[in-house]
Amino acid sequence: MGRVFIVDLEGEVYSCIHCKTHLTKDQDIISKSFKSRGGQAYLFSEVVNVSTGNKEDRMMITGLYTVTDIFCVGCGLNVGWKYVTAHDVSQKYKEGKSVLELYKIVGPHDSNDLVCQQVSQLMIQ
Repeated sequence: MGRVFIVDLEGEVYSCIHCKTHLTKDQDIISKSFKSRGGQAYLFSEVVNVSTGNKEDRMMITGLYTVTDIFCVGCGLNVGWKYVTAHDVSQKYKEGKSVLELYKIVGPHDSNDLVCQQVSQLMIQ
């Protein structure tokens, strides 16, 4: 494996909670109404500074998907997942998009999101 180059983003940025590596920008949010095992999550159109795991099929609330977990390249933390294939036609808009779990990132959340993030952090400590 070669040297990893980190992309620095400008503006309202979401970063890894452990190492503060930039992951995405506020303007890339598609939806704030996603849920994960650990709590609230956001769907983003673009995410940087992540590596991907193996593809696997996962049954979620809205159907069956082929997904890959995504990991921060700075510290290796699993920060969410990326939709590879949506098996339901109505969910195809998620393909190629990434979900980041709020308790694993820091950024310009609104006040309600911060409460969710703090509660979720207590759960993993």
